[in-house]
Parts: sequence; C-alpha cells; structure tokens
Amino acid sequence: MATVLDIAKHNPNAATLAVSDAARAAGFIEKKAELNVVAGATPGGASLVGLTRDQLKDSLFAIGVPERELKMRVAQLWHWIYFRGAKEFSEMTNVGKELRAKLAAAYTLARPQVVSEQVSKDGTRKWLIRMASTGPLDKGAEIECVYIPEVDRGTLCVSSQVGCTLTCSFCHTGTQRLVRNLTSAEIVAQLIVARDSIGDWPHATPPEGAFVPNDGSRFVSNIVFMGMGEPLYNIDNVIAAIDVMSDGEGLTLSRRRITVSTSGVVPQMERLGTEANTMLAISLHAVRDELRDELVPINRKYDIKQLLDACRAYPGLSNARRITFEYVMLKGVNDSDADARELVRLLKGIPAKINLIPFNPWPGSKYECSDWERIERFSEIVFRAGYASPVRTPRGRDILAACGQLKSETEKLRARARMMAEQGIGAEGVYALGDGE
Repeated sequence: MATVLDIAKHNPNAATLAVSDAARAAGFIEKKAELNVVAGATPGGASLVGLTRDQLKDSLFAIGVPERELKMRVAQLWHWIYFRGAKEFSEMTNVGKELRAKLAAAYTLARPQVVSEQVSKDGTRKWLIRMASTGPLDKGAEIECVYIPEVDRGTLCVSSQVGCTLTCSFCHTGTQRLVRNLTSAEIVAQLIVARDSIGDWPHATPPEGAFVPNDGSRFVSNIVFMGMGEPLYNIDNVIAAIDVMSDGEGLTLSRRRITVSTSGVVPQMERLGTEANTMLAISLHAVRDELRDELVPINRKYDIKQLLDACRAYPGLSNARRITFEYVMLKGVNDSDADARELVRLLKGIPAKINLIPFNPWPGSKYECSDWERIERFSEIVFRAGYASPVRTPRGRDILAACGQLKSETEKLRARARMMAEQGIGAEGVYALGDGE
C-alpha cells in the first residue's frame, strides 16, 4: 500500500497511511477530520472571494462601514465579485475611493492558488488547487476539481472535502485520509477559479484552442458535487455554497443544474432537498446489502431499504426532477443480468435515471471494468424496463480526472517528493522511486 503524506500535517498523531484493506475488513466505515476550519474574513489580508452575503456584511462591519450602508455595500461587492469576476478593488468604479482603500488595506480578492492545470485530449480540464493557509503549520490544503465541456453545456465537478470521509473499496479517492471539510467559501472558489481559467466572465474570452460550449450559454452551466469528499458530511458548507452559486444577482446557476451526489447519508437527505433544492444523485453500485456493505461501507449504517425510502421521500421528487443513480460497472462483481433486473425492481416507483459508469482502474485495485458487451447488455435490460440508462463516457482518463481518481496521483507524487527531500535526491530522481505499493 502507498504511503500518503499530507503537506500540511495538522495532527501529529494521525495515521500516515491510507485506509488499509484490513481496516475495511474490520468494519471501518468513516474517517474523522484532522482539522476544523471556520469560514469568514477578518481584517488582515483574508480574501472576500466565496463569502456569503452575511459573511460579506460582517467583513464590512469589521472595517467600520456604517450599519445603514451595509446592505447597499454588500450588493455592490456581490456584483463585482460574483457577476463581473473582479480581481482588484480598484475595478469597483461605483464604490467610493475611501471605501476601496479601506477594503484594499484589510482584505483581498485573491483566489486559491492553481498549482497545476492539466488539459485532456478530450478537452477536460483538471486543476490542482491549494487553499489559503489556516495557520503557521499549514502550507495549504490541496484539492482537485474538473471541468467537463460539451457542445451545449459545461459541467464543473467540485470537491467538498480535503480527502474523503468514506472508504468505498472501488474508489481511489476514498483511500486517502480525511484532512478536513472545505468551507463554503473554498467550495465557491473552485467555480471562481474555473471561470477565471476558461474566460467565463463578461468581456472575457477563453484560452486559444479551449473546448467550451458554443451555444451562447455560460461556459460553466452545471455543477456536480462529485469530486473529493462526501458532501452530506459537510452539509452546512455545501448548502451555503449552493446559495452563493445560485444567487440570481451573481453566479446565477440554476439549482436544477446543480447535482449533489451522496453515498447514502440518509439522515441529511431530506434537509438537502428542503434547503438546497438541488438535484440528487445516489452512489448505489450494488443491489444486495452484503455486496454494498463491501463496496460502499456506509451501507452498514444505512442499508439499501433505508436509502431508497429516503429517496422516495426526497423533497420535490417528480418525473421532471428525477434522482440519478450511479452504478459503477465492476467485472464479475455487480454486472450480471440478475443484478440489472434486481436494480429495476428496487427502483420501482422512483422517478430515476441510471448512470452506468465504466470502472476507472487505479494501481492496487482488485477490481476490473466490465467488458463493453456486458455493460451494453446491462444497459439494455434497464432501458427496456423504462429507465434511461446512459453509459457515462469516461472523460479525462489521461489526466487522472475520471470518476474516483481525483487527487490520488497528486498525493503519490508528493509522497515521492517528501522521500526525495529526506534522502537528498534531486528532482531528476523523482521517477526513479517506486510507487510504494
């Protein structure tokens, strides 16, 4: 097993290894965060990017803006930050010079640092993003997000945690430690970074040769919470981020174009539907509890029946607002005709779409992707039962941006770099080191 070294090791007593097969076998379901971070800017150089209206209000009040002006000033900042994508307070021409000076002295409009940007041969983009430091021992937590362009839409896959709470056995991201939850501002900032990079602001243009939608809409039209982390274990920040993303005076994303994916945190599903009013996706992946207990261990807490009961009760569920069930195709594990027929039986009465996901292999995994003929046969059975069953075309595999692959190779490379530093090996030796598997 590979050693995973976090560049900001907040907890000296935390385990330095990824989640082991033995831990899973012992019933290890969830990981605990090593650090808790609270969002909000205070005078001293913090960025206002990603903050909610209430947080912006508090930030303005902290630098002496009179209470009677707060609503107006928040509206002005909101427009410049979230509609125009301003990077400097000097751009805010309808804000008085005195207030601009105060803002510039106390805050910034800095984005998280883009450590790297990779562009796939299919146009998919992946950013490795380093968040601002949370303290003297923190070099900044790193996450990855992915932009998936098509002719008529652009989907941004965002992360909600640094690492992941859960231990799904087929997912490489799930083998990493959970460092901490992302704040709502850090979640929103991923969208800001993406729009900066692809020119998705008024009067901006995309990079030469970039693949972006050509139908006249915004280049980022859809958001999926399918990156690193389990969103419903960070539900407060996820809901706050969705409020910012969907605000009609700023980023203006439709809540019907925002999808939150969960592995089955049943107690939080109703709240998500009531407060966020987004589309829902379920990482199902198995139709029998004994198999799902292995593939998605949270099933040991909330079994398939409890999960599907919560789906049937999801606020706003209708034929126009179907739940998407994600089903990764694992050769000889969950891909038989009997599995397909049982899936149809289980979902009876739930307005649903079933996304079949070819397994994205990663070093050390015990699983293989189902043969294409088997995937087509599975899809046919589901489709004939009346459910849309598209096979998700893998995107960004060549840059490790596909489902379940986020951050994995980044962490492995950083482990190599740490070992090199400790052993006095120069940069030219990075690829000479073994994977540590």
